Amino acid sequence: MSKIYQGSCLCGGIQFSVSGFSAKAANCYCSMCRKFHGAAFGTLVGVQGLQWLSGEKLLKEFVAANGTIRTFCSDCGSSLGFRTKGSMHDDIELAISTFDDDIPVKIDAQIYTAYKANWCQLDTTLPVFTEGRQDG
Repeated sequence: MSKIYQGSCLCGGIQFSVSGFSAKAANCYCSMCRKFHGAAFGTLVGVQGLQWLSGEKLLKEFVAANGTIRTFCSDCGSSLGFRTKGSMHDDIELAISTFDDDIPVKIDAQIYTAYKANWCQLDTTLPVFTEGRQDG
């Protein structure tokens, strides 16, 4: 039996579980991730077996000018997920900070670093991509 990993938004109104994770997870320094997460970068990971356990009615989406979709809690504002333009509803990357316990995810890259804030320092132990992973 595989392990189930659970997470939630800040207010606990939205709770979810997943059964697995993508092998790749990057810190994204694009201005949209910075603003959406209110931090120097956003860290998201693709998931498998996503189940919304409670609060699905609280999920709201923001569609950016480039067509990407950001999912958040309408009560507390927690940044929960990201989808690319045209992706299916269950093809979502979740913010790793929303998981309630340790997860088996290792950050393997830094992406869109051309847009990082001037006050932020990159991790010298991780590969750097000025745009997405495909640029290097």
